[in-house]
Amino acid sequence: MDDDGTVTYLLVDGENIDATLGQSIFGRRPQPQERPRWDRLLRFAEKHWDQPVKGLFFLAVNGELPMPFVQALIAIGYRPVPLSGGPDDKVVDMAIQRTLEAIAQRGDDVMLASNDGDFLPQIETLVDGDRRVGVMGFEEFRNSGFHALEHRGLELLDLEHDVEAFNVVLPRLRVIPIDQFDPLDFL
Repeated sequence: MDDDGTVTYLLVDGENIDATLGQSIFGRRPQPQERPRWDRLLRFAEKHWDQPVKGLFFLAVNGELPMPFVQALIAIGYRPVPLSGGPDDKVVDMAIQRTLEAIAQRGDDVMLASNDGDFLPQIETLVDGDRRVGVMGFEEFRNSGFHALEHRGLELLDLEHDVEAFNVVLPRLRVIPIDQFDPLDFL
């Protein structure tokens, strides 16, 4: 493990990942077995950069706190961040943006699990050469602005293929690098 005191903050925009799964990948509400195994994101981040990870899972709460889900997040190592606001407030986006801005004042590394381009200004600030920054999402649905930051050191990670966050193969159409092509996948 890193001994300089640096940690990786893993910020999860579960709303965005869930919406991408439901609307863009499945075209329906995902079944429980089709959702990410959130603990795998924590383990991946810790192993990938070989340092401790603090996972923050942002939730929009309209009404009652979803206690079974919150308790499950706590049990696997996340700190849930339940948020509320006005009907037009994108509370999860607002909170993640503020958290990214706060991390910019520190020396810590950050991984963001989201495809949302609303975080581009904050991610661009963080890609300063002094820290590691990664975005976990779905390659084909990730905001294209993140790709423009790769040359500055932003690491783009696919939740299914790099992080291996799923127990099922997702019905995705993606360009396959020839060295990863397996004809048996199509037979």
